[in-house]
Amino acid sequence: MAATGAAGDPVRIGVLSVQGAFAEHVSLLRSLGADPIEVRLPQHLAGVRGLVLPGGESTAMRRLIARWELREPLLALLRSGIPVLGTCAGMILLAREIEGGDEPVLPLLDVTVRRNAFGRQLESFETDLAVPALGDAPVHAVFIRAPVIARTGPDVEILARLPDDRIVAVRQGPILATAFHPELAGEPRFHRILLALAAEIPPDAGSGPR
Repeated sequence: MAATGAAGDPVRIGVLSVQGAFAEHVSLLRSLGADPIEVRLPQHLAGVRGLVLPGGESTAMRRLIARWELREPLLALLRSGIPVLGTCAGMILLAREIEGGDEPVLPLLDVTVRRNAFGRQLESFETDLAVPALGDAPVHAVFIRAPVIARTGPDVEILARLPDDRIVAVRQGPILATAFHPELAGEPRFHRILLALAAEIPPDAGSGPR
């Protein structure tokens, strides 16, 4: 079933594509009937009704967002109420606080994140997680140099924890964030929530720069 808005048009979702695992998000969104747009410059935000911030290297992403003058357009878009899904490094970009004193980038999610919480690349792993908000079937989660959430604010809903109680998925209104990569496992349910929220956004509400 296609992801369409009230007028029957495919829902346009921007995928930040300056660095990282953006291609997998684009492919998954397209398979769900959305209209994914790779975002590298402010003008690429025109007409988007939702946004994905992918995994990657958060420091490199921070620098490239600054280089291409994307920070303020992204903030304006997200502050308008556009839904967003941040995965791994994307969760770090959304966090209000980053342990170690790094300056927040798009600080709209009331959490504190701890970068590289599982160590180096060799400590990457996969596991099945219970995420009751997504139904009974577990989520197969891929963790690659992943962060964890060390603190949540009062308006943040915890969606998933590891067996050791560390928080790895949250929601705050239209903001979804995971420490893992659902797109690498072909897990579509987080993206379906994003698309359902985006379909409720009027086509001109998230028009962005033109």
